[in-house]
Amino acid sequence: MTAIEPALIEKLKQLPPHKVAEVEDFIDFLRAREDDRRLTQGTSKTAEASFAKVWDNEEDAAYDQL
Repeated sequence: MTAIEPALIEKLKQLPPHKVAEVEDFIDFLRAREDDRRLTQGTSKTAEASFAKVWDNEEDAAYDQL
């Protein structure tokens, strides 16, 4: 357990049940957002090789300067 966890647990214990539910919902939201970010970054990284031939060409070289 990290140093901050006991403090967070104490704060949670002081909240009314409906607020604890809000905190749980927010934690779920943060985790889902992080999962979405990882998925998007992973997909982008995977697609780079597929698009390399399309992106790297003389005709579009001017756009590389933007």
